[in-house]
Amino acid sequence: MKRIGITGQNGFVGSHLYNTLGLNPEEYERIDFQKEYFENPDMLDEFVKQCDVIVHLAAMNRHPDPEVIYKQNVGLVTTLVESLERTGSKPHVLFSSSSQEERDNLYGKSKKEGRALLAQWAKNAGGIFTGMIIPNVFGPFGQPYYNSFIATFCHQLSHGETPTIDMDGEVKLIYAGELVQEMLNQIQGSSTIEQYVVPFTTSIKVSEVLGKLQNFKKLYFEGGEIPELTTSFDYQLFNTYRCYFDMATHYPVKLTQHTDPRGAFVEVIRLGIGGQCSFSTTVPGITRGDHYHTRKIERFTVIKGKALIQLRKINTTEVFDFYLDGSEPAYVDMPIWYTHNIKNIGNEELLTIFWINEPYNAVDPDTYFEKV
Repeated sequence: MKRIGITGQNGFVGSHLYNTLGLNPEEYERIDFQKEYFENPDMLDEFVKQCDVIVHLAAMNRHPDPEVIYKQNVGLVTTLVESLERTGSKPHVLFSSSSQEERDNLYGKSKKEGRALLAQWAKNAGGIFTGMIIPNVFGPFGQPYYNSFIATFCHQLSHGETPTIDMDGEVKLIYAGELVQEMLNQIQGSSTIEQYVVPFTTSIKVSEVLGKLQNFKKLYFEGGEIPELTTSFDYQLFNTYRCYFDMATHYPVKLTQHTDPRGAFVEVIRLGIGGQCSFSTTVPGITRGDHYHTRKIERFTVIKGKALIQLRKINTTEVFDFYLDGSEPAYVDMPIWYTHNIKNIGNEELLTIFWINEPYNAVDPDTYFEKV
């Protein structure tokens, strides 16, 4: 088992890596890191001494004064190196640098110098170092106006704002989950790689990304339709977009009932993709679920009885409660990395229709149990 610490574990990439490591507790032990450690040498030293691997992600990306970014980022690396030297520790250190290294800006310069400082420490101390040059990263839970233009577009389109494009260039992208896998691959390495250029997985124009997101808004956000998703990037972008809703106001979404003397007809889901549709009956007082997915798209639709659907983003405490009644059929979709359940809170049988974009596969279920 490798003991792994992540500086910046609560940040965008750090939280994805931290959560993914938690899916494999028999292989990885996560050593907790808090940003205050950089201000307290004793606490930082204790952290460093516990780690077999340190993934240094803590950094500043944006600030009105570029000089502040430069000093902050180089200072964090210097502080980490000083702790490594004080403790005589020789963990495998992974460093998150950027494709902006070669650009004429102080952020890129701070990353390049930080990588050089850690490479020199590894040479002097006999440690292992991996300097990862990373393309533009996108994915769920990135901060708008900070982590990526995709996070900004997703936030704007789901909050009634209008995105604008400053420069419509070709961008090279990697999804957060793909980057995490690259990091896990490097963690298994046993030799220093001072400059590892992480391959991008998608190259696309900014305007094309915006066009896809605008289509998601029209079909999914406004119409409830799961759009056609033909590539891995489409799935990644769609799962990213749907994590930016104001969940408390968006769900549950009421369905349209078409009634006549025979009864009622209700469209539950309109699809641009396939998947698996099923239903369950649940007796009063019983709760189903308490699990989450990292890639699957899922919808719960209540058509008979009374239900409480609960969602909670893992590693957070806020629980979203949605009350649904079959007399007014409605649905709630499950964002990735949100543990969820459904409980029959009525006095009669609960009838729920479930749709998920992947049929269940016992070899690769993408289902992780955690109580809401």
